[in-house]
Amino acid sequence: MKSVLCYGDSNTWGANPATGERYPRHERWPGVMALELGDEYDVIAEGLCGRTTVLPDPLEPALNGRTYLVPCLNSHAPLDLVIILLGTNDLKTRFSLPAVDIAGGAGVLVDIVKRSGTGPGGRPPAVLLVAPPPILDVPVDPESFADGQARSREFGRLYRRVAQLLGCHFLDAGEIIRSSATDGIHLDAGEHRKLGQACAERARAILGGC
Repeated sequence: MKSVLCYGDSNTWGANPATGERYPRHERWPGVMALELGDEYDVIAEGLCGRTTVLPDPLEPALNGRTYLVPCLNSHAPLDLVIILLGTNDLKTRFSLPAVDIAGGAGVLVDIVKRSGTGPGGRPPAVLLVAPPPILDVPVDPESFADGQARSREFGRLYRRVAQLLGCHFLDAGEIIRSSATDGIHLDAGEHRKLGQACAERARAILGGC
């Protein structure tokens, strides 16, 4: 059985943009991925609402993706593939980060995985870096994501460059899915389905499955 870790934020957790509640497991993109891949794969969903790439949040503690990544890898080892989908929360105004630095933060996480011995035989797992889709208007709290739309539109290009520099696999979610018009950040159920199917296809290609 191949083990795949999905490391992300509220979209990996499965936040419903209309209700704020959680989608059923089979509707979240890691759940869709698991159904697509079947019994030969163990898909582990590690989503946390508000998680950043490498930033400590002064208003919400324990959301730093770098701090939790190593314990997470060790907890679920051995892992064949780690999928990283983070960066949307780094757009928050309080962090004042340009898109290039957010992509760099995602690269730090890729490097941590690639330097770990948490894959089979003590080798590092393969890594699939996923660029988050651009956000839209955030009607509930627009000040918290000021200029976020423009910065997020750079994610695809910049994350691709990080993946090339670090030698990991890459997927641009913005070419596949669109953030919900309801809250501008989270994904409607149909977009979860498309993302889960795309990630399943890439996992098979990376891990050599049928």
